[in-house]
Amino acid sequence: MAQATSSELTTLAVDIGGTGIKVLLLDGAGNALTERVSAPTPKPATPGAVIDTIAFLASKVPRFDRLAVGFPGVVRRGVTLTAPNLDQSWKGFELEVALEQLLLKPVRVANDADVQGFGAIEGTGVELVLTLGTGVGSALFVDGILVPNLELPHHPFEEGRTYEQLLGQAALQAAGDTLWKERLSRAIVLLRNTFNFTTLYLGGGNSRKLAQQTMPDDVKITPNIAGLLGGIALWTGVDGTSLVRAPHAHGASSPIERTRGIELPKD
Repeated sequence: MAQATSSELTTLAVDIGGTGIKVLLLDGAGNALTERVSAPTPKPATPGAVIDTIAFLASKVPRFDRLAVGFPGVVRRGVTLTAPNLDQSWKGFELEVALEQLLLKPVRVANDADVQGFGAIEGTGVELVLTLGTGVGSALFVDGILVPNLELPHHPFEEGRTYEQLLGQAALQAAGDTLWKERLSRAIVLLRNTFNFTTLYLGGGNSRKLAQQTMPDDVKITPNIAGLLGGIALWTGVDGTSLVRAPHAHGASSPIERTRGIELPKD
């Protein structure tokens, strides 16, 4: 039997959030083959409970060949190092291995804001991604190259408090929409002065509270589905390297390494 080419392989994209877990089946070019399927994030959001939820959602979609997972924390070589909006038990958890053993499919895991960036960026200049949801996520790309593990939300923003403390879901509920939007406007100015970005992309569930016409010209609101569509980047090979390429960005790539002998499919 002939081996499937990368253009024929399907990818189950998974977006793990503090509130919900979503999956979407993608074809080899990164196009959606199904509607999104979702379930609430379990409480407590321990590794076992989250993995069980992913397995449940995976059973609701057609057959797939591999998984691409966006995780809300720092990920290194498939191991989760932080998960501030899930559970402390994620520290040092081998998520790639656990999912591979359960679902018997190859798995790649990356930070969820990085994955969303892959689904949104154009691949030119300095592009910054800020995801606004249960927590706040961030990703930075320079001419399409990912700067890994940027944990901007946990840096000071105002009055000794962090971006996450002032822009996360709890802050939104406490402050209300108007004050939260005013804080976000000040954050945009500070981020522009800090990174001199070409474009800032605002995503995540709470970006739905924003209107594009109220944004500066260099700020774009990106659909939340980018956090799933960007998953194809984790499996798009660049011949002879360990890079992966963003599907919608000319020349965009990320130094996400091959792990545990899983080879990128050849075009």
